[in-house]
Amino acid sequence: MLDLKYIRENPDIVRRAVADRQTQAPIDEVIEADNARRATTQVLDELRRQRKEMSQTRPTDPEPGRILREKIAASEEELRNIEKRLHDFLLQIPNIPQESVPYGTSEADNVILRYYGEAAKYEFDPRPHWELGEQLGIIDFERGVKLSGSRFYVLKKSGARLQRALISFFLDLHTRKHGYSEMYLPFMVKKEALIGSGNLPKFADNLYHDAVDDLWMVPTAEVPLTNLHRDEIIANEQLPINYCAYTACFRREKMSAGKDTRGIKRGHQFDKVELYKFTSPETSNDELERLLEDAEDIVRALQLPYRIVQLCTADIGFASSKSYDIEIWSPGVNEWLEVSSCSNCWDFQGRRANIRYRRDNNGKVDFVHTLNGSGLALPRVLIAVLENYQQADGTVMVPEVLRPFMGIDFIKAE
Repeated sequence: MLDLKYIRENPDIVRRAVADRQTQAPIDEVIEADNARRATTQVLDELRRQRKEMSQTRPTDPEPGRILREKIAASEEELRNIEKRLHDFLLQIPNIPQESVPYGTSEADNVILRYYGEAAKYEFDPRPHWELGEQLGIIDFERGVKLSGSRFYVLKKSGARLQRALISFFLDLHTRKHGYSEMYLPFMVKKEALIGSGNLPKFADNLYHDAVDDLWMVPTAEVPLTNLHRDEIIANEQLPINYCAYTACFRREKMSAGKDTRGIKRGHQFDKVELYKFTSPETSNDELERLLEDAEDIVRALQLPYRIVQLCTADIGFASSKSYDIEIWSPGVNEWLEVSSCSNCWDFQGRRANIRYRRDNNGKVDFVHTLNGSGLALPRVLIAVLENYQQADGTVMVPEVLRPFMGIDFIKAE
């Protein structure tokens, strides 16, 4: 959430930021509601002053006091309605991109910053993961649909073991080498958690909701991690706080007909290890670079070719002020697969979730900056491993760093 005072004093900057994102937001409505709130507050203050003055004079006629109390009650109700409307409008305004974010009108304007590694050369036509998975007997698409419908699948035997090995490897590297504290989180959260992270109200259509208990399936561990410190004041010496967490993730993924219909690239349920940071404003951009490096370290360890992309104004997320994507080359599908998006959200989530910290030098309380990134996201890493490590005989070599977790060197037909 943006600071209301900032919007009031800099409406043109906010309008330009929203336009640069190629979207719309109720900025005029916020300003109008804010003006109405301040005007109603002045009226209410004057009525309360009159009531105080009247109570001191102790009039014998109770009628003026009754009329005044009714006016105060009506003004209080009006103010509550205005404040709710104002809050609802504020929740719809996205974060402001940093000046270093390149301008763009679509994802085509994202900037490729660097490449790592070279794509493997094959003496055969590399096969897509859905062919490899079925031939090896490790991905079952028919039974996934049988159980849950389209966009679901079953990982079997070495496929399930590979998925588990990747998750364990991710968590071990981030906790033992990168200094993150591992958390195990609920996969269902309250509505307030999704508002705090910026998923509601904007992305309600992409979320799964249990109406009976009013609980929402997490679209990413970013949601519960954001809200671990909701309505808290963190001591300055505790920052930065670095968390990592595995969760299953649930999204409706409303895709265009015919797009990504083959394989497991897009599904309604997937696994992800999330990295999350609470920082001071002064260090957040430096921490973004560290976050990106930590996520990159995973891909390098897997010896997969990848590239770093800086997202333009039209492509950064609703809560983000600056984002980098990590994309792995996958030869079977012949495309770059996004496996991580690392973002600095500034104080956007901190303000929405009311997460603050106390500065040491003057004791002033301010909102924390929050950062998040996948470290990494499945099943796309699993896709990249299968397709990059496939062999001419149809087997798949297990990356060296995963062999202690897998207990095998090759995935063969089972």
